[in-house]
Amino acid sequence: MEKAPGSPSMGGSCPQKTAEILSSQYGINLFLAGLVLTFAWAVHAVGISKSHLLSYLITLMLIQLLWMLWYLCRSCTQRRLIREKDTHAGARWLKCGITLFAVITLILDSFKIGYYVDFSNCLSAAEGIFPVTHAVHTILQVYFLWCHAKDIIQSFKTLERFGVIHSVFTNLLLWTNGVLTESKHQLNEHKERLITLGFGNITIVLDDHAPQCNCTTTTLCSIFSQGIYYLYPFNIEYHILASTMLYVLWKNIGRKVEHHQQHKTPFKFHGITVGMIFGLIVLISTIAKVVVYLIQIGRSKNKSELALTMFYLHAISVLALMCTAGIVALLIYRLEDRSLDNSKNPARKLDAELLVGTAAGSWLLSWGSILAIICAQAHPKYTWYNLPYSILVIVEKYIQNLFIIESIHRKEEKVNDDIKTLRIVTISRGSTLSLTPSYKEIYNGRAARDHGELPCLLHGSICARENDGAKAAASQANCPAMHSAPEFSFYSRNSVTNNKRRILKNIAAFLFLCNLSLWIPPAFGCRPEYDNGLEEIVFGFEPWIIVVNLAMPFSIFYRMHSAASLFEVNCKT
Repeated sequence: MEKAPGSPSMGGSCPQKTAEILSSQYGINLFLAGLVLTFAWAVHAVGISKSHLLSYLITLMLIQLLWMLWYLCRSCTQRRLIREKDTHAGARWLKCGITLFAVITLILDSFKIGYYVDFSNCLSAAEGIFPVTHAVHTILQVYFLWCHAKDIIQSFKTLERFGVIHSVFTNLLLWTNGVLTESKHQLNEHKERLITLGFGNITIVLDDHAPQCNCTTTTLCSIFSQGIYYLYPFNIEYHILASTMLYVLWKNIGRKVEHHQQHKTPFKFHGITVGMIFGLIVLISTIAKVVVYLIQIGRSKNKSELALTMFYLHAISVLALMCTAGIVALLIYRLEDRSLDNSKNPARKLDAELLVGTAAGSWLLSWGSILAIICAQAHPKYTWYNLPYSILVIVEKYIQNLFIIESIHRKEEKVNDDIKTLRIVTISRGSTLSLTPSYKEIYNGRAARDHGELPCLLHGSICARENDGAKAAASQANCPAMHSAPEFSFYSRNSVTNNKRRILKNIAAFLFLCNLSLWIPPAFGCRPEYDNGLEEIVFGFEPWIIVVNLAMPFSIFYRMHSAASLFEVNCKT
């Protein structure tokens, strides 16, 4: 019996598809087992202690360390082999960001080690081993991602799929552990803030996992415990970034890449002055707002209410401007006739999925606030500002996601091969001096009209044909003083295109700085979702704190990811 055409390729791809499905199910079950163990520890389940959870996480990190060491050693032995790379994966901004967060995570681990030393009499050995293992894991993982995030693995594919997906879900579990630990640190501090706002009727049984012994050095213990509290947000962001980079690596295993030249698009400040000025105004005002908010909140009821009102009014103004800018950009896209690039690209696909997926964190909080405003019996004056703020958060992300996703999928304008060969000969006093840059660079890739003749520039300085450079001086004398109708139409269309591009670049620059501005408040502790008190009354104090701590990392990551995407949009436009 003869094999059907193409059966070898199908036979080769079927095992790999099976390996992809099996590895993904392995990772999901690994994550769910850790999630159940984390939940059991959080609710003080019988027979489950923190040492059990930490032992599970230590085991996962050690397995990942062994796999990364094996991969690095194998890469060193095969250094001479040419490896395929995904040029879209592992962007430099992503590597720099994960390195910054990793450095702060190492500081967090050192604080945990010091905390364990001071409370070593009543803490399990797992609580001392965990930060040491985590520090080694962080160092090796960052090195691995810097060197191999762009790899397209073509050997040992089945084994590598399990190794990479194990790493993805290990980081997600470490992220979950960090989120839960931070949420428990939030309880006492935010309850005190709510009492100053007059919400004294909120009752909660504090969930205290503090050691049941005295600290050997009181001052150091206080520094370590407070330092751990402030460093956890950076640890959370680190593990989210690591898991996304590893996921792209997993999706690239066995992938066939189309080899084509990648055009680098450097960032230029030219032409984006207006967007930068307005964006910097938003950035500076946001920093001032955060400083005032952190100083005033919790001092007294009046000061806390003024701080919340200031926050909401400023945020409403910024979000309204961002919505307007996004709508203008989308209208410009509707006026243009350019197709979208639908080629397979895991990094670009993940970018779009992350924009929508992480935006869900903010949408969850916004809908919770809207429901709380509707259902609450008492409404302090400042809480009414929360309603337009929450609605604008939802709408702004809708518009911005659409703008960014469409921008990264738009095809770049291609230039006709005949146009690429054109050159303009500069004539000065009847002699040819030099060849200027390509016609594409000068006229943005637009074809010349009227039988391939280049339009004459003002004052007759340039008038030549590509195929007859010797007749350039004679042609200069015959250049018309005024442009013909087709040439005038060409200049008009070119001018309109340049104006559209300039507007889009200014919008992208403005949204870039606005997203950086909106990243600052939650990253540095300015979180009105904790402090306005209305949601805690409707949903309960601890449930709402846990929801906020689960959603807030996604919201923070969304702003960072959006800023990076808008930076790329600005370079591409």
